[in-house]
Amino acid sequence: MKKLILLSIAILYGVFLPAFAWAQPGEFPSIEPFSNKDRVLILAPHPDDENIGCGGVIQRALKSGAKVKIMYLTNGDHNEFAFIVYEKRLVVRNPAFVAMGKVREEEAGKAMKILGVAESDLIFLGYPDYGTKNMFFYSWEGSAPFRDRLTRQSYVPYKEAPSYGAPYKSEHILADLERVLIAYKPTKIFVSHPADVNGDHWAYYCFLQIALQDLKKQFAEPKLYVYFVHAPGWPLPRHYHPQLELEPSAKHFPDALINWSSFKLTEDEIDKKYKAMLAYKSQTCVSAFYLLSFVRQNEIFGDYPLILLKKQKSALLKGKDVFNDDKRISYAVVDDYFWVRVRKPQELRSRLFFRFYFFGYNDDVPYSKMPNICVRTKKDKVVVEELNLKKNLDPQGTSAQLKGELFILKVPLKLLGDPDFLLTCVMTDKTFLPLDAVGFRKVKILDSPSRRK
Repeated sequence: MKKLILLSIAILYGVFLPAFAWAQPGEFPSIEPFSNKDRVLILAPHPDDENIGCGGVIQRALKSGAKVKIMYLTNGDHNEFAFIVYEKRLVVRNPAFVAMGKVREEEAGKAMKILGVAESDLIFLGYPDYGTKNMFFYSWEGSAPFRDRLTRQSYVPYKEAPSYGAPYKSEHILADLERVLIAYKPTKIFVSHPADVNGDHWAYYCFLQIALQDLKKQFAEPKLYVYFVHAPGWPLPRHYHPQLELEPSAKHFPDALINWSSFKLTEDEIDKKYKAMLAYKSQTCVSAFYLLSFVRQNEIFGDYPLILLKKQKSALLKGKDVFNDDKRISYAVVDDYFWVRVRKPQELRSRLFFRFYFFGYNDDVPYSKMPNICVRTKKDKVVVEELNLKKNLDPQGTSAQLKGELFILKVPLKLLGDPDFLLTCVMTDKTFLPLDAVGFRKVKILDSPSRRK
C-alpha cells in the first residue's frame, strides 16, 4: 500500500514526465552582488520555500556581511498526507495539525541554522496554509474571518507569531508585512512568483505589491527578486542532480516576457542547501525526490515587467486597434473602461469559461475598502461578483465579445474603484493558456483619476 501511495505521489509531481517540454540550458544574467550594506528579506509562503528558492542566496548574502531576515506567511500546517507518513498514523484531530505546524517551524530553525541564519531572524506569521489565497479573495475588512478546513482555526494559533490571536483577515497579513518593511527597510526582497500554481505563493506576492504601494513614500524602493517553485512537472529530472542547472520552463513561459536572472552556487553552498533540505524531515519523508530536485548549480529569479497603460480616447482612435501588442493576454484603457483581450484556439470558442480577477489600488482609498472584482464569462454573458462582499453586482456596462479566436472584455474603471494600479489575472478550467499568460500582472494606469486631482 505504501509503495502504491508513493508511486502516486511520484506521478503527481511529474517524475515520469518527459524532459523535452523544457527549455534548453542557456545563459542568464547574474543577480546583483550582495554587500555588507544590504538588508535582505526572504518571503517564504511555507517553511522550506526559503531554501527551495533562495538557499544559496541566503548563504552568499551572509558571507557578504549582509543582514538576512526570513518571514514565513504560514507554518505549512495543511500538508495532511505528509503528516500521515511522518507520524505513521492517521492524523484526524484538529490540534494535531497545529502541532505539525510547530514541527515545521522547528524544522525551519534547524535548516536555517545550517545556512547560518540566527533563530532571532526568523519570523513566523502563522496564517493558514492553503488558505491565504482565499483570504486575499474574500477576507478583507467587513467580511468574516477565513476558517481553515483542517485546523478549524479562524485566528493565528501560534503564540510566538507577531499577531497571535488575530483573526484570519487579510488586513492583518498586510499590517504584519508592512510593520516588518518599515522597521527593517530591506534593500533586497525575495518573494514567490505571481504565476506559481500554489495559491499561497502568488498571494504572498500580491500582498507584497500592495504593501510596497502603501509604503512607497516611507523608504527607498527595494530591489525585488521573484523565485518560482510550483508548476506541473517542473523541474525535471527529479531527484538530487547537483551537476545540473535550473532552467525556466519553455512550456509554461513560452512568450518570454520574463527577464530571468540566475545565481550560481559554489560546491559548499550546494552541499549546505542539500543538508538544509533534509532538515525538513516531515516533507522529505514523502517528497525528497521533488524537493531535492531544486538543489542544483543555480537558483533562478524573474518577474513580469510592469505594464504601463495610458488612457486612450475612442474618438481619436479612428478604427485603430486599441491594443498595442499581440500577446495571448493584452490590455488597454479606453475612455473610462479597462479592456482585456484573450487570444485562444477557435475550437474552444463555444465552450470556454473565463474568470477575470481585478484587484485595484487607489492612492486615496485604503486597500481594504477597494472592490475585489471577479468577472465570470461564458461567450458574451457576464456575471460580476464582489468577492469580499460575496455578492453579485450590477455589471455597470461590463461587456464581453467573442470574435473567432479573440475574446474581449470591457470593464468600467468605476466598477474597479478608479484604480491607479491593478493586479489582474485570467483563470480558466481549460489548459490552453500557459502560466505565462495567466499569472498575476501589475498594471499601472498613467492618467488615473487620483493623479488628475
